[in-house]
Amino acid sequence: MDVLLLVQMFFAALSAVVLYTFIGFIPGTDETSVLMPVSLALILSGADPMIILTFFVASFITLNLTNLMPTALVGLPGGVLSAPMIDHAIYLKNEGKSSVVVKKMAAGALIGTLISIPVSFLLANLLVPFAEAIQPYASLLFVIGAVFLSLISKQKMLSLLSIIPLAILFQSLRHLYWSTGVVPEDANITTSFFLGITIGPLIVSLMQLLNKETRKTMLTDSYKKITIPSDLDKEKRLNPFKILSKKELKAASFSALLSNIFFVLSPVGLILLFGETVSNKIKDPEEKATTTITTMSALSQSTYISGIIIPLVALGIPLSPTAIGPGSALFNAPPVYTVENNLFHILSTGEKAIAIVLGAAIASILSYVIINKYAGRISTFVLEKIPHEAILGLFISFILLLSYMDAGLINIFGVLLIGITSGTLNKMGVNYGIQFMTLYAAPFIVQYLALI
Repeated sequence: MDVLLLVQMFFAALSAVVLYTFIGFIPGTDETSVLMPVSLALILSGADPMIILTFFVASFITLNLTNLMPTALVGLPGGVLSAPMIDHAIYLKNEGKSSVVVKKMAAGALIGTLISIPVSFLLANLLVPFAEAIQPYASLLFVIGAVFLSLISKQKMLSLLSIIPLAILFQSLRHLYWSTGVVPEDANITTSFFLGITIGPLIVSLMQLLNKETRKTMLTDSYKKITIPSDLDKEKRLNPFKILSKKELKAASFSALLSNIFFVLSPVGLILLFGETVSNKIKDPEEKATTTITTMSALSQSTYISGIIIPLVALGIPLSPTAIGPGSALFNAPPVYTVENNLFHILSTGEKAIAIVLGAAIASILSYVIINKYAGRISTFVLEKIPHEAILGLFISFILLLSYMDAGLINIFGVLLIGITSGTLNKMGVNYGIQFMTLYAAPFIVQYLALI
């Protein structure tokens, strides 16, 4: 391999670590909305596929780790994946264990990464002979995934009932664009619809501000008080095997290993399912909390790693929520990549392995050291110097731009409609995973209903 290309890949990974270290420390930044637009911009710039893959892997590994810090330190979810950890993190913070939480989250995430990369490649190679047989049933698998996630969610009936109406909404907009000639009939609008789901709860919250009565209930005359432990960065231990107890290490390792098999399911759903299950029988509240957040931290990495590696190495289609959302540009980013000619086809398995391992190694090592040594100082800087509203405004503008690029001005309002609908359902208990699965299963669902 060209030495110059390796150097460029190294600096791409380094750039991803720097960028997403600061973004990850900002509370409330959704993973898809901050990963997908940047990776898409890099692809459209004409960068080498190896550089793109290295950058993307380093990006999500860094983001998933740094996104845990607002949860651990100030009780605010960094992103969607860290939301299930809130209660346990707040409990430990109130017990004066914030420094312990940070160490265990970082160690759990590192364990998840170390286990998932080789296991995902192994599973991918096992699936390669069956790739052609699986591809025709991709839409059916998404339907099964949406139903399964509905059945394990807290709002089972509501989630199940929402699948068909959402599918009709997505396909109605697509057919509207086709019939009016906004987009050609062989083009399938997906990226902007996915981002519409992602920002749904935020759109609903912003729309509520336009209601005078609702706005009055949100008024406050005081600032939210946030305290970051002063001794956070004094603990110098870095060895994850000394930071975690045997029970925590076993729970995190087993969950990370098993989650790879379920790569087609929602990462949030898997985090909730495995994270709460492994600590279900633990009586001591502190041990229960630390075991849960360690396991969930490992799962935040393992679910993303398997969700990217297996479709990219074995299938060539985005057959996982991670590949559908944050990684969708790797599979379909016209005019650079198409479904018939994407990274799966362009790069060999060896080249993919080099890019993934290099990106993961650089991001894991640097992020792990940064978190363990400077988490308190970075959190203070981000919370004091970077306005949350500015970041949200930036990424909403990215999404509006991508919506316009997908299907013009009308699609901005189409995405707004999707955001309001999916955001309302989200607040009612229909989680992202179900909605994402429904988006990709929509053509199959509507076509099947039309035949009945």
